[in-house]
Parts: sequence; structure tokens; C-alpha cells
Amino acid sequence: MSTAPNYKKLSGLIRKCYVIFDEGHSVGGIYLWESREDAEAVYTESWKEFVREKYGSEPEITYLETPVIVDNILNEIIS
Repeated sequence: MSTAPNYKKLSGLIRKCYVIFDEGHSVGGIYLWESREDAEAVYTESWKEFVREKYGSEPEITYLETPVIVDNILNEIIS
């Protein structure tokens, strides 16, 4: 919750899901961006340094295409 306000109204960010895995030993986020360019504008060296300082590990970024989204809250299929 401490970092969640940093992502509100972030240009190009549609949604961020915080995730915990490996029995709580690892954390991460799944981000849905309007474009890869929007994402790359955020994942700067200063962002990476913030992650290193806060979590004590090197951030890993994997880009995936999202051709179809099923949104059951909005009752929409987005492509």
C-alpha cells in the first residue's frame, strides 16, 4: 500500500496488480500499459534504483503483448 499512490494517474498506466509469490519471499507487479513506450518512460534508472533500495534486489522487466482482455467488472472484451 505504501507505493500504490505513486501509480495513480500515471500517464499511460491502465492497471497495476501487486503480486506476492514464492511463499512471500518475492514480490512483483503486473502492469497494463496503453503502450510499451509509456512503460519504458517509467522504468528509468531512477525507478530501478528505487526498487533496489526498497526491496534489496535487481528489478526484472518482461514485456508481453496483450491482444485481448476480458474485463468482467466492465463486462467487456477489449482487443
